[in-house]
Amino acid sequence: KRRGKEREKEKEKSKRKKVQCFYPHILTDKLISVCTSTYCVNMLSILILFSGLRCVSVCPPLGMESHRIENDQLLTSSVYQHRYGSHRARLNIQASGDEDDMNGGSWCANSEEKVHWIELDARTLTEFTGVITQGRDDPLDDYVSSYYVAFSNDSREWTVLHDGYAEWLFFGNSDKNTPVLSQFMEPVVARYIRILPQSWNGTMCMRMEVLGCPVPDPLSQYHSQNEVMHRDDLNYTHHNYLDMEKLMKSISDECPNITRFYSLGKSFNGLEIYAMEITDNPGTHETGEPEFRYTAGYHGNEALGRELLLMLMQYLCREYKDGNPRVRHLVDETRIHLVPSVNPDGHMKAFEKGSELGSWTLGHWTEDGHDIFQNFPDLNNILWDAEDKGMVPKLISNHHVPIPEGILSSNGSVAVETLALISWMENHPFVLGANLQGGERLVTYPFDMRRLTKESEEMEKKLNSRGYHQEGYSEGVIEDQSMFRWLAISYASTHRTMTQTYQGGCHTDDPTGGMGIVNRAKWKPIPGSMNDFSYLRTNCFELSIFLGCDKFPHQSELLREWEHNKEALLTFMAQVHRGIKGVVRDKEGNPISNATVSVEGVNHDIRTGESGDYWRLLNPGEYRVTARAEGYSPFTRLCVVGFDPGATLCNFDLNKSNWDRIKQIMALHGNRPIRLLSSGNRGSGQRYTYSTNQIPNSKFSNQILNGNGGVMRRARLRRLRLMRIRRLRQQRLLASKTTTPPTTTTMTTTTVPPTTESTTPWYDSWPLGEIFEENTTPPEEIKLTDALDYNYNYKIDDY
Repeated sequence: KRRGKEREKEKEKSKRKKVQCFYPHILTDKLISVCTSTYCVNMLSILILFSGLRCVSVCPPLGMESHRIENDQLLTSSVYQHRYGSHRARLNIQASGDEDDMNGGSWCANSEEKVHWIELDARTLTEFTGVITQGRDDPLDDYVSSYYVAFSNDSREWTVLHDGYAEWLFFGNSDKNTPVLSQFMEPVVARYIRILPQSWNGTMCMRMEVLGCPVPDPLSQYHSQNEVMHRDDLNYTHHNYLDMEKLMKSISDECPNITRFYSLGKSFNGLEIYAMEITDNPGTHETGEPEFRYTAGYHGNEALGRELLLMLMQYLCREYKDGNPRVRHLVDETRIHLVPSVNPDGHMKAFEKGSELGSWTLGHWTEDGHDIFQNFPDLNNILWDAEDKGMVPKLISNHHVPIPEGILSSNGSVAVETLALISWMENHPFVLGANLQGGERLVTYPFDMRRLTKESEEMEKKLNSRGYHQEGYSEGVIEDQSMFRWLAISYASTHRTMTQTYQGGCHTDDPTGGMGIVNRAKWKPIPGSMNDFSYLRTNCFELSIFLGCDKFPHQSELLREWEHNKEALLTFMAQVHRGIKGVVRDKEGNPISNATVSVEGVNHDIRTGESGDYWRLLNPGEYRVTARAEGYSPFTRLCVVGFDPGATLCNFDLNKSNWDRIKQIMALHGNRPIRLLSSGNRGSGQRYTYSTNQIPNSKFSNQILNGNGGVMRRARLRRLRLMRIRRLRQQRLLASKTTTPPTTTTMTTTTVPPTTESTTPWYDSWPLGEIFEENTTPPEEIKLTDALDYNYNYKIDDY
């Protein structure tokens, strides 16, 4: 009996099937239930008849959207035009506005042909489980509404999928943008899969993705089991908002000594914009320690950057505890801030649809319709207009450009998420940062906005008259161009696949020329970007990193994407220690905040923080660096940046300026007009007063404003010279009178006594305070007003 029962149990176990069940409108990786008994399977079969529930095997996308499927793996029956070839049949591919290039919005068949099909060669036996279709990215409404699916092992003999009664006709799209998933009731094992459209709207055009699992090869499986492969112990899953919150709290609890879990603010729907600080002394800024930031999730449907930052938090925490020297040095010497989801409202929308069924734009914007990344105040035109009028740097500085009044008011033009970011950026002395995005695989550096000249404006008008926008004919040249290019290359070159652009870009030809980096204004210019705002408003150099063609990759891709980006993420963070750093102090050792640090030849300055420290990103070389502060004399020194890791230390000790002393003296006398003594007698009653309002462009006013005392010294020398000439004349006159022989006439002789003068010079015994005596009256009088009362406020209309 025991043996019989054991046999029955073994038979029952062999009959059990692990079936994952899904609703048709939900992504295949969203598990509803797992059936582990025959009873469960039978009950679910009954539910299929009444509710449409489907039980299928789970397989990820083969890689049409991510470009893991190469162009030569695709074959079509015909092509409508050269720009609508088989290579354009990828899910969510975007069309170019230029109709003369090869970049159409889908694959389109020749309308004169009667039979249409598109074929995919998986290059190995594959268990196909479903197909996702989409219409054409074009102003026209073209899409396939029904199709058959066929399979083959040799691409010659094809078998159309059959449900037991007839060939299975799949219903496709009802619009051009929304992806539609069609799952097979049973997986089909084959090497080739072919889609055969049967009906369509407009022109026969389609984009697609194929779901499938490669059939394990026993030989390759044996090698993989015996191969030693390193894999970081991280959470390689997609996280909704609550899961992200729990994960970040768990990381903070796991590494409380080096982490701080905080919020930047709230989204439009009231969700917290969470951030994680990772450093050896979290919560405070340490003098001499630069601050770095990674941000992601500006567009809610770009989920890869969000997950990479969550994995980076886990990695830094665990590697620091394990004593990884590279991570320990990075965390101890840098204050790192990670913000995985800037737009949590948009991500919730995209997450509900899933990784493959969300369209190109679902969740892209905030709840109130803003694109956060290009929602920042436009400071480019303010600076460029001032440069054209010659107002830089006299009236408007070349850095920390002021935000026009009223832009940040609560009128709805700036998103609440953007306001939270601006406040966060201005409260931390960030040196370097990057925002992680998706939809391409490259790194862009500012300027992101194009500066049009007269010639380019004429070209723009011509292109607009033709109905499309030409990109890439002008570049947003920035002062730190070479530094930005190095920063971009540091990420692209250490990424495993970013510079492998032999297949072209994700949607167009490769815009980087094989380098993996491009100037945003030359590629796709946009106004009001975070990168431009960060450079013009703060000390932080910000770049955009586009992680891949697939904005929302399948969960099975996360491990591969982490391995592709891990080294690049760490290498880019280390660039915050490139260039020079130091502290600006006075002679007493007190830090000087808000001092300006200028590099000769680079028309972009930075400012010191509250503790007087600064960081200036520079490439290797010799630089003449000048530190300036109000009330102090500027100081210039030579700073050498080498090729070795680490920033060069360049401290500055500033002296109090003469002008600061003049202001102190004038303040003691109530800021009254300055009166200068003449070369005559001090009690003669005459007075000199000079007015800087009357001679605003004279050398005298410039020297008084500079506080160098040059005018006063020159006036004293002039008076001294006049006194000497007068004394010589009197001596000559007396000498001529004493040598005259006496006359013989009988006249009364009158003796004129010699004029006596003090031999002590007046300027040696004259205290500085007597400059302001009311009874000193030199020969002439010219009004001199207090230079401190001079109006330095200029209006733009004056230029």
